[in-house]
Amino acid sequence: MTNTYPYTLELLAPSAPGGLYHWAIRKNGKLVQRSDRNHPTESKARENGLAQIEKLLSGAGDR
Repeated sequence: MTNTYPYTLELLAPSAPGGLYHWAIRKNGKLVQRSDRNHPTESKARENGLAQIEKLLSGAGDR
């Protein structure tokens, strides 16, 4: 697994059967970013969340 420190990825399961997954990225426990899209599977949500962490780690969006 990729080192994502200081970020952690939290996958949020659907509240109803057949629902959609979401993710949240936290830095030292504080919410940094949430998914803006619904994901049909846990693996798709994880893939998208990790891609967002990679962007954060590379400094994308820092100004």
